[in-house]
Amino acid sequence: MTNTLPLSRKALRQTLRARRNALSHRQQREAASLLSTQIQSILTLPNSTVAGYLANDGEIDLAPTISVCQQAGSVTLPVLHPFTGKHLLFQAFTPLTEMTFNRFGISEPALNSTAIRLLHQHQLLLMPLVGFDAQGNRLGMGGGFYDRTLANINRLAQRPTLVGVAHDCQQVDELPVEPWDVPLDLIITPTQIIKTN
Repeated sequence: MTNTLPLSRKALRQTLRARRNALSHRQQREAASLLSTQIQSILTLPNSTVAGYLANDGEIDLAPTISVCQQAGSVTLPVLHPFTGKHLLFQAFTPLTEMTFNRFGISEPALNSTAIRLLHQHQLLLMPLVGFDAQGNRLGMGGGFYDRTLANINRLAQRPTLVGVAHDCQQVDELPVEPWDVPLDLIITPTQIIKTN
């Protein structure tokens, strides 16, 4: 179900963050379970590496998905780049991974250079978002971390499928797009798999 909203990115972020934060714990758990089933249906390669994230601020929870992906292959989580601070690295994540908090107070793996995985080593990059439209446009939190990290993704000989994951209530008819925005290949919600190319 789509919704018509004002086109200001700031207004969209406020409205959509409020929507996802208004979901009850039960609704969040059900959404996480349904999303995991949806993602399992697109995992096509054995021993795949899937990049996930740890839910924050009402984002759809990937815990069930991460558990399944760890059984079938391996999982990475984003880590703020220690030098630029404006890009992401993707680091292997297991139940034994030492964790720390980044400057935003979000849990991430403690930096370990031997556990870094490059973009081309992933089958899927599962990305959180604040809003999305059916054309594959993603509205993030506004920091630009994924857009900067993925700016040259199409130059890779082998690249991961870029997957936005969200609650259904985060869909809008059309998002305002900036030149630096990196479009998604798929958007997955608890009830939809939207192919955008």
